[in-house]
Amino acid sequence: MKVLVTGGAGFIGSHVVDRLVEEGHQVVIVDNLATGKRKNVNRAASLYKTDITSWRLERVFRNERPNIVLHLAAQINVPRSIADPVFDAQVNVLGTMNVLQQAVRYGCRKVVFSSSGGAIYGEQETLLATESHAAKPLSPYGISKLCGEHYLSYFQRVSGIPVVSLRYANVYGPRQDPDGEAGVIAIFIQKMLNNEQPIIHGNGRQTRDFVFVDDVAEANLVAMGQDAHGVYNVGTGAETSVNELFRMLAGLTASSVKELHGPAKAGEQIRSVVDPSRIKQELGWEVKVDLAEGLKQTVEFFQGKSR
Repeated sequence: MKVLVTGGAGFIGSHVVDRLVEEGHQVVIVDNLATGKRKNVNRAASLYKTDITSWRLERVFRNERPNIVLHLAAQINVPRSIADPVFDAQVNVLGTMNVLQQAVRYGCRKVVFSSSGGAIYGEQETLLATESHAAKPLSPYGISKLCGEHYLSYFQRVSGIPVVSLRYANVYGPRQDPDGEAGVIAIFIQKMLNNEQPIIHGNGRQTRDFVFVDDVAEANLVAMGQDAHGVYNVGTGAETSVNELFRMLAGLTASSVKELHGPAKAGEQIRSVVDPSRIKQELGWEVKVDLAEGLKQTVEFFQGKSR
């Protein structure tokens, strides 16, 4: 099967591409390489250096005629979305509309959209946020992802194209950029390995649902199947505080840095953890890499980079 992956040179997208290649699919990548990296691109995949907002995207679809689209390309930086909400909307809303238009025009069988659980749900009203939890995004990034989901539903309604939205929890793992993507795990690891002082914002008791990138890649593959439809949370269902995370990483990196707390980030969520029951029950997906093992693999990746 021919699968087009937008953002396939990025952190999550490159892992998705690797799994598709392993399964024998023909993979086409669309990535403007603004945050993605050529070194992440699987050699078995073909790469178009193209922006999802560009008119050139139509040419890619016309030439390649993919069966399925996995849409991961996005503006993912929450602070940037706050500083420049127009740019965020251009990429995450108009870019997604462009992808959907081309997918419909060239007869794609399905579009799978990478959305966000934490950013869409906002401050949670219940411990585990199910897919029916109220959507109360606190940032333009969360708003644009929710808007993307609505456009998927619209295109499905008017064209009949099957669509799936995957609402990720906090994804971490090898290839995450501690500078560009601002994942707290990548940031802490890099600073600890460089013997620099990480800063814990606020009291550190804020919790997140950390899910390993390999498990997220697998969720994309199962979402390609005929049984997948609608919205699915992709997470562990377990919450970990930033303080707990700091201590685990300090142990894994053999770092002697102390816990240093700084000012809390304005508008930061206190708790964020999703309920993955639906994707487990309907598609058989479940977490295979627990936090301890995932952190170990991620630390080893960064240690290899620093040698």
